[in-house]
Amino acid sequence: MTENTNTRTVKSRHEYRPPAFSISTVKLCFELDNTATKVTSVMQLQRQQKDATLVLDGRHLQLLSVAVNGKALSDNDYQLDDNSLTLPSVPDQFELTIVTQLSPQTNTALEGLYLAGETFCTQCEAEGFRRISYFLDRPDVLAEYFVTIIAPAERYPFLLSNGNKLAEYIDSAGNRVVQWHDPFAKPCYLFALVAGDFDRLTDSFVTQGGRDVSLELYVDKGAASKGDFALQALKRAMRWDEQRFNLQYDLDIYMVVAVDFFNMGAMENKGLNIFNSKYVLADAATATDKDYFNIESIIGHEYFHNWTGNRVTCRDWFQLSLKEGLTVFRDQEFSADMGSPTLCRIDAVKLIRTAQFAEDAGPMAHPIRPEQVLEMNNFYTVTVYDKGAEVIRMLQTLLGRNGFAKGLALYLQRHDGQAVTCDDFVQSMQDASGTDLSRFAQWYSQSGTPELSVSQHYSAASAELTLSLSQQTPATADQAQKQPLMLPVQVELLFKDGSKQRQLLVLNDAAQQFVFKSLPSEPVVVWLEHFSAPVKLIADIDDSSLLFIAGNASDGVARWDAMQQFWGRKIAQVIAGKSPDQLLPDALFDMMISWLQQPQADLALTAELLSLPDFDTLAEQYTQIPVDTILTALAGFKQLLAERLHAALLQCYRCLPVSAYSYDEAAAAQRRLRGLCLQYLALSATEAADLLQQHYHDADNMTDTMAALAASQQAQPAVFSALIDDFARRWQHDALVMDKCFSLVASDPAEQVFDGIEAMLRHPLFSWQNPNRVRALYLAFSMRNPQQFHRLDGRGYSLLEQVVTRMDSVNAQVAARLVTPLLSWRRFDPVRQDLIRAALKRLAALPGLSNDVYEKVNRSLK
Repeated sequence: MTENTNTRTVKSRHEYRPPAFSISTVKLCFELDNTATKVTSVMQLQRQQKDATLVLDGRHLQLLSVAVNGKALSDNDYQLDDNSLTLPSVPDQFELTIVTQLSPQTNTALEGLYLAGETFCTQCEAEGFRRISYFLDRPDVLAEYFVTIIAPAERYPFLLSNGNKLAEYIDSAGNRVVQWHDPFAKPCYLFALVAGDFDRLTDSFVTQGGRDVSLELYVDKGAASKGDFALQALKRAMRWDEQRFNLQYDLDIYMVVAVDFFNMGAMENKGLNIFNSKYVLADAATATDKDYFNIESIIGHEYFHNWTGNRVTCRDWFQLSLKEGLTVFRDQEFSADMGSPTLCRIDAVKLIRTAQFAEDAGPMAHPIRPEQVLEMNNFYTVTVYDKGAEVIRMLQTLLGRNGFAKGLALYLQRHDGQAVTCDDFVQSMQDASGTDLSRFAQWYSQSGTPELSVSQHYSAASAELTLSLSQQTPATADQAQKQPLMLPVQVELLFKDGSKQRQLLVLNDAAQQFVFKSLPSEPVVVWLEHFSAPVKLIADIDDSSLLFIAGNASDGVARWDAMQQFWGRKIAQVIAGKSPDQLLPDALFDMMISWLQQPQADLALTAELLSLPDFDTLAEQYTQIPVDTILTALAGFKQLLAERLHAALLQCYRCLPVSAYSYDEAAAAQRRLRGLCLQYLALSATEAADLLQQHYHDADNMTDTMAALAASQQAQPAVFSALIDDFARRWQHDALVMDKCFSLVASDPAEQVFDGIEAMLRHPLFSWQNPNRVRALYLAFSMRNPQQFHRLDGRGYSLLEQVVTRMDSVNAQVAARLVTPLLSWRRFDPVRQDLIRAALKRLAALPGLSNDVYEKVNRSLK
């Protein structure tokens, strides 16, 4: 059913109907101009439903002409409104020619065709193509594309589109003309066009089937030296997909273009990926280890979409997780094979336990396959992407790596060239494995975070261990009734004699028991090893057992998780009124000192074992978030650890080798642990200032530079002030590095942050039209600065409200992402609730509020 509130139409998944017309081929001609680009579209259409009216989507377009089979239509032959072009009477099979004009320069929404600086660029997912031409802008209309691009030759040496290049020449008017053909039928959201002047890096790749693929990477002039890592990452991703899933690339050329004005991280357009430049450009001086990791991961992600998203695509946008959840899982597996599997998994778990669990608990809760939506851009979420990936991971856990690979192969073979559904994917997995997945499919339609309650009972007389498991999913904003889910629960039994036993338990019902026989003694149970299901674990595990798991579990993720549980319990005890220095056993300090003196083989895991949970992780333990007491408790424990571990921290810091920068797993792990030591050492007033300054000035790479800045910001304000001034002066002309500076300034926990943000707004590189600049400043403030964002006087909330108000008319997608931290206002104390709710009501009352922001704000206020 369609609900219409204040003329805003909510779409439902159950309203899906097949397209009334199909399009076999599309011929597009672009005559590029900053303010008056002319687009000629020639389509071959065929009726699929008797007596259907042809309704084409279109927004912000000037219609110049329409012709059917070469005959021009008059104004009386069609109806035109702000969102569509309707042709009431057309033949069953015909050629439709539409000529439109649009203004890329004024398109600050960065959807459709727009200018990224001096570069023409497109972004068509989810519904951006309707800003280019009137079209059946839906993912289940697949067509073969022929594209001609015309632009002044001197200004635009490169005119790029999907597929293979057919021709290039200079016409009599001095224009460059380039023709492209994509032989693979695709939906219009995968269309891409780029026109500009770049530095081009080239390489090649030979597939295992013998195809010689030309690789081309386009970056800003002068940035070629920062593109090599991305190009090599692409080759690693291509080889990995062949080796892991036997998937080969299918065109003669693969292009990646980096642009600075981009709403997303990257886009998988067939054969022509368009990337946010922050996920392409890297060198030691300007990029951190995390930047390198993200570049490799996202390069892989967009390449992997070639099969899981492009060759097989979504029937409708409610099926978005079909491609995104699956492809996030694939990029996670790729990253794990390229680096530390444990660290990759820990980072993924952190995201689920913070952003995704918070989304489940908030007003925008939805299943990984949403049921209804006002603005599709609002469902590019951590639930669809990252919880979607967890659901795919559970399938691999249940079916095994080989069983999962067989299911994926069947899915791609069965549906190649089609637009399909999440149900089709699950069916392929079921058919390939012979496993009944009907209960598992519930994950696609049920929202919320399941709570898994566990207990154990050991009988010495019978030498039996009984594990009792039960599940329940609390009601969410979108669903009141919940059903039991199929949960893979990996456990490990740790015995005091050092022996271990691992077992996968599959919980299918609301409650089940599992019995282990012939056990000579009671083990310590590691529950949910490797975070085998995206659930909240409710278990009564004492401190000594948690520390035993942290020291002895086979799985590094389980060891880290035990420490997270330990600290979560200690924080809760402080909030209940106990003193931090009375809660920590000597065994904890002994173990942490041993980790510092004899670090694990994976130094990055050692750093994680020594780290306290962050504010967002701890906040998810509470129905009503005790902001101030969490922050106070965290600060108290950090200070206590810094004091008790000082000698071991300093020794570890000094003993870790420092050498010329290289990005590899071992070197990155050394920097991670050294940076963690520096964070604690910064809390020591006696020598911290000199140590921080030395670390900063000795750094030959951005990772170490940022470590010194972050550590000083949290503990040594005077040092931070001097260092951030130097940092800003040194990098004032580099936009991507200045994004780091903006974020550091905005995450300053002191009240001076507001003056700092105002100063950054006056920086020459800051632009309200550039999503990177705006996100760097304001998402850092709202999501990484709980001290100032959640001030009791409401100043933080007011600042974000002002920014959302300003951005909504500039770029609604960015505004909708910025408003997210305000949506969960019900989870705070009454004073903060009133402040946030008042801000949301003012936003809701804004005239002309975009659907993007309107949907989120109004769902929050209901």
